[in-house]
Amino acid sequence: MAKRQSGRFLNFIAWLTGVLVSLAVGFGMVGTNPTLVIPWIPMVITQIAGWVVIVTTIVSVVMAILTQ
Repeated sequence: MAKRQSGRFLNFIAWLTGVLVSLAVGFGMVGTNPTLVIPWIPMVITQIAGWVVIVTTIVSVVMAILTQ
């Protein structure tokens, strides 16, 4: 029983880490002075991709909460 709960806890920690990293990357790509840029891709496309990352991460968090 302890292994099962330990596995669930580690899965939750891995999921939470993924959410935080995704949001950090997304917010790093958007804004007037972004910290994450791709030199050969125009800034507008990078910002759109950042917003896609943010929105899909939030949608996945909401879906994960609703399915529990």
